[in-house]
Amino acid sequence: MINRDAKATILESAKYFPVVAILGPRQSGKSTLAQAIFPNHAYFSLEDFDTRTLALNDPRTLLKARPDAQGLIIDEFQYAPDLLSYIKTMVDAEQRSGYFVLTGSQNFLMNQAITQSLAGRVALHTLLPLSVSELKQSSLLPVQIETILYQGSYPAIYSKQVPVEKMYGNYLQTYVERDVRQLTQVGDLALFQTFITLCAARVGQILNLTSLANDCGISDQTARRWIDILQASYIIYLLQPYYQNFGKRLIKSPKIYFYDSGLVCYLLKIKQDELITHPQRGHLFESFVITELIKNSYNAGHVPSVYFWRDNAGHEVDCLIDHGLQMTAIEVKASRTVNLRFFENLD
Repeated sequence: MINRDAKATILESAKYFPVVAILGPRQSGKSTLAQAIFPNHAYFSLEDFDTRTLALNDPRTLLKARPDAQGLIIDEFQYAPDLLSYIKTMVDAEQRSGYFVLTGSQNFLMNQAITQSLAGRVALHTLLPLSVSELKQSSLLPVQIETILYQGSYPAIYSKQVPVEKMYGNYLQTYVERDVRQLTQVGDLALFQTFITLCAARVGQILNLTSLANDCGISDQTARRWIDILQASYIIYLLQPYYQNFGKRLIKSPKIYFYDSGLVCYLLKIKQDELITHPQRGHLFESFVITELIKNSYNAGHVPSVYFWRDNAGHEVDCLIDHGLQMTAIEVKASRTVNLRFFENLD
């Protein structure tokens, strides 16, 4: 197993909270990490039809099924969100720290359910695909940046050597066919997949919902709803502009990034040997760097405080990290050769 940087913060939370929730995209390693950290917990996956049926019809029996175990891991619990009410009852009655470990890949259902049912009883953690730090520690970090941009960072590519085309083809099909169909009100799945591809073509750019909706042939309202779905299921990340204390004449729209560069390459049919000269190279690298900063924040147990800054005259700083009393400004360039003009906006 590839060692994950979030392990320490999750274990620390389990000392104080009865419920630990590990959220993140499909195939990011949530189940593997949960079982490795809590080896004496009983494991139940709600993707299994019989287990899901039991969770929906007789949740008390499921939660009492393994009295010999030190706790329960319930994987993909978004398929039975009503289970949380029964978990709350057990938590309040028994007060056992770290007893329930919940994992799931659908943030938009779970956060609402958790807020209503387990407020004050649950520690939330987000596990994204592998970071550069994790790959380096495991001696799996590719030498060339083009390789990691093309392959992406999903664990199966490195631990199981799953071919990139198979990995993302199956990932996209599973996401659209299973998650989107079962858990959202998206009617035209083929059009939704086209929408994802159009978003990939805009990676690193200011989000223009009207332009995106027109290109896809949908309404602005539908585009907004689909953006929310992609964001909540950890496909895209909307980097918000920072405008506090910088005056009012600043842009207010977010920039769109993907949590994984390999998925962008797959959607846009970019080959690894094309990345050196591809027009999207700079935007892909920028998305990769922003995501690394987000991963590092989540792995340390912090909510990311990452923004960008841009004024109406076009002056832009790619990334601002808000430390409270001070800011760190970062300019992202994919070039291997340093040029003084790269520092103009920072100056």
